[in-house]
Amino acid sequence: MLPTTIEALKKRKRQAEGAAGSRENAAPGIPNPVNNLPASGTRPTLRLWLFRLLASAVVPLLLLGVLEVALRVAGFGHQTSFFVPQQIQGEKVLVENPAFGLSFFPPALIRGASPVVMKAEKPPGTCRIFLFGESAALGDPRPAYGVGRYLEVLLRERFPQTEFEVICVAMTAINSHAIVPMARECAKYQGDLWIIYMGNNELLGPFGASTVFGPEAPPGVVVRAYLAVQRTRLGQACVALARRLHAGGAPASWGGLRMFLDRQIPPGDQRKEQVYRNFQANLTSIIRAGIDEGVPVILSSVASNLKDCAPFGSLPPPDLAGADLARWNALLQAGVTNQTREQFAAALDVYQQAAHVASQSPELQFHLGECFLKAANIEEARRHFVLARDLDALPFRADSRINRIIAETANHYANQRVFFLDAEQALAAGSANFIPGEEYFYEHVHLSFAGNYRLAQVLAEQAAHCLPSGRVAGQRSDWADEATCARRLALTDCNRQSVLEEIKRRLADAPFSNQAGHEARLERVERQLRETRTRWQSSSHQALRAIYEEALKSRPHDHWLHHNYAEYLTRLGELSQATSEMEEVCQLVPHHYSGYFHKGRLQARQKQYDEACQSLGIALRLRPEFTDIYLELARVSVSRSDPEAGLRYCDLARQRHFDDGRVHVLKATILESLKRRSDAVRSLREAVRIQPTMWEAHNMLGGELALEGKFAEAQVEFGEAVRLQPDYAEGHLNLGIALARQGRSGEAAAEFHHTLHLEPQNRKAQEFLTTIEKSQRQER
Repeated sequence: MLPTTIEALKKRKRQAEGAAGSRENAAPGIPNPVNNLPASGTRPTLRLWLFRLLASAVVPLLLLGVLEVALRVAGFGHQTSFFVPQQIQGEKVLVENPAFGLSFFPPALIRGASPVVMKAEKPPGTCRIFLFGESAALGDPRPAYGVGRYLEVLLRERFPQTEFEVICVAMTAINSHAIVPMARECAKYQGDLWIIYMGNNELLGPFGASTVFGPEAPPGVVVRAYLAVQRTRLGQACVALARRLHAGGAPASWGGLRMFLDRQIPPGDQRKEQVYRNFQANLTSIIRAGIDEGVPVILSSVASNLKDCAPFGSLPPPDLAGADLARWNALLQAGVTNQTREQFAAALDVYQQAAHVASQSPELQFHLGECFLKAANIEEARRHFVLARDLDALPFRADSRINRIIAETANHYANQRVFFLDAEQALAAGSANFIPGEEYFYEHVHLSFAGNYRLAQVLAEQAAHCLPSGRVAGQRSDWADEATCARRLALTDCNRQSVLEEIKRRLADAPFSNQAGHEARLERVERQLRETRTRWQSSSHQALRAIYEEALKSRPHDHWLHHNYAEYLTRLGELSQATSEMEEVCQLVPHHYSGYFHKGRLQARQKQYDEACQSLGIALRLRPEFTDIYLELARVSVSRSDPEAGLRYCDLARQRHFDDGRVHVLKATILESLKRRSDAVRSLREAVRIQPTMWEAHNMLGGELALEGKFAEAQVEFGEAVRLQPDYAEGHLNLGIALARQGRSGEAAAEFHHTLHLEPQNRKAQEFLTTIEKSQRQER
């Protein structure tokens, strides 16, 4: 067998050699698959492929990293955290980041938080509570008297052995998209309790269904990617470039709720569904951030004004047209006519006929609620008021769907120390007819002093059950009443007057001025303001001063108390001491513009113009987009005999807030001082065009027209001024003079009588009235 085997091997060798020769003689250019095989497997080729793939990924990443570092070194961009480290009076603390809002708002519309100062390491024995939310949780229009402030006082009074601090992590105009990163950040700072009171801005805030701030109702994954990109400087540069390329899509300056007038949302709009999904996901993320840190969470429903707040927007029924729509409109108008005449039964009948034709009108539902309330049918009234809110085409209030998501989410996590608080029900229980209204609200969602106290009280009761027993030891028998809380917060009628003045200005503007029943609501606020002013003027100034000093003795490092005291002293005319109090504010919150701004104003009133410019300059550096700083600098410039500089500051203010009538009025004042009356008139006409509810502009325009001898036009402007400001004595005097100049003595006399009713010592009114009466006697 061996020879055979050898012969076989030789034969195979010859065959192999022959095959090799034929390969060598093969046609050039034809690949040989055998030669292409690697000598020892595929490993070197695989390594080379992986190396090339890695190189193609690493090089761009390195380039991006270099760009990121270069942008940071160059100082481009901003931090995206809510808190930033700061050293105040030698102590390391965390304060609010003024640039936090840039991730959610265009630069021209950025909102900022109120001053927050928090020690990074919680002091021993302190109970730290984080309050998350929007402007309602913040305490707008005056955070010094917000729900968090009342809550802090209530807990301290009830449990005096524990030091409580309520950190209000809330901002105007934000929504749950912004609160998610806030909550994840706060999870690092040893909170003992979280409170969540949010939901009003979901549909119109950032990433809402019809927002002015950017994309409308994008999927949650898109929002998260967008926010993640902005955590890098390179991403911020890309966003800034995109905004520049698409300039004109957002308002050029902050205009409050007026910005949304053309953003109405019809019932059933599908964008709402995406918003609700995003809200659910965000709410879950916020709660999970608390649960993962072992923090109990109070999740509250969101209350709103149902009874005394008509819808802001009401679109025609979408399924009606032609004769059907005309018939529906006629029924609605007939109901309004009957209701105005206080024929409520007839109005209700007509409204119900209209509802049979088309019921998805928020205006119709609100009127039905009013008529059922007059008929003492409380359940039906409440049902229709709720429908009016939920159908509102400008949904500035959390609707039933938002509150249902809140309740369901709280229930889902109830076994993980998440507690549901029904704020809607709590505020309804203390309202007339169990329907929330002006008892607790200034307008649509912002709580009055009584409203903040009531909400804080039910939150405090819930908090007492959530906190560890060691935190609530040594309790007193009962909760402090509202008057005690007011004393601890240094709240007097002086401060109440300031808040009501702000609310009056707010209600005079759109969209509030477009609401049904607007004039009656404005008159109620004016009545409250008169009553508050009368009480304050008749109060003992010594007793009021004692309230501020007592509060400050107890909490000397509370910057809000110093601010409140400065406001009181300013109204008394004690400007030097008020300046000292505002200096304390600057020392306690040196990172925030507000103290410097108010100190600058006080210094200007004392003719300390160099010091005023210095203070206002610091305020401007800290808050360059705040229009009022430019206006104050313009006034200081005029006082320093430099009106041209004043005009330049007015122009700078206009660039940042083009639709602020105050800018045009101040500019007109400066122009008038320079004898440039035609330019002043143009500026005033612009003021009344962009802000027709600004009575000061109408009055001043009337004065300029009267100087030109245009008394008929002047009369129109003066008439509008006193319509908007009925208690303005000089406006009635000016109107009377304009009427007298046209020979309309009877009407003029009525205005002079009205002037004397408001100001009995007004000499000019008495002189004009005497002249008219003398002329009338001579004619007889």
